[in-house]
Amino acid sequence: MTVTSSNSGNTTGVAGPPEPADERLDGVDGVDGADGFDGAGPPETARERVNRRWTEILQETRVAQTGVQILFGFLLSIAFTPRFGTLSTFDRVLYVVTVVLAASSTAALIAPVSIHRCLSGLRMKREVVEAAGRMMTCGIVLLALTIACTLLFILNAVLPTPFAQVIVGGVMVWFALCWYVLPFRLRRRAADRRGP
Repeated sequence: MTVTSSNSGNTTGVAGPPEPADERLDGVDGVDGADGFDGAGPPETARERVNRRWTEILQETRVAQTGVQILFGFLLSIAFTPRFGTLSTFDRVLYVVTVVLAASSTAALIAPVSIHRCLSGLRMKREVVEAAGRMMTCGIVLLALTIACTLLFILNAVLPTPFAQVIVGGVMVWFALCWYVLPFRLRRRAADRRGP
C-alpha cells in the first residue's frame, strides 16, 4: 500500500500511521469545496483547513510586507531631505502621523511571523492562524490609512489643499471598493449561489 503525503504530494512505498479522525469540513471558510473556492475535490479536514489557511496567510504577508516596507523606507528618507525644514506645521504633523501609521502597519503585518516563532511547537496552530489573520486585517487597514496620509502629504505639496483632499478621498473610495467591497460582494454571491 502506498501513501501520499498531503503536505508534499510525494508517494512513499510505506504505509504511514493512520490519520487522526479529523472531522471532514464541507463549506470551507463559508464557501463549498476543499480549496475554499470552486467546490472541486473532497471536503477538507480541520487540520488541512488550518494548514491551508496558514499557507495563505504567509503568502498574503509576503505581498503586503513588501509594499509597506518600501513605503516606510520612502517615508523615513523624507525627513533627511533639504526641503523638509521648510514644511508647514500641518505637513509636519501629517508626516509624523503617516510615519507612525506605517510603523504600526509594518508591526501588524510582520506579527504573524513573530507569533508563529514564539508559539512554534506548542500545538497551537489554530490559535496562531486566528491571531495571524486578525493581525493581517489590522495591518491592511493601517496600510490603507498610511497610503491615504502619504498621498495627502505628497499632493498637499503640489496642489491646493482642497484639491488634494478630494483626490485622496476618491483614491480611498477606490481602495475600499477593491480591498473590501469586492471581496464581501463575491462572498455574498457565493453564499447566495449555495442557497439556504
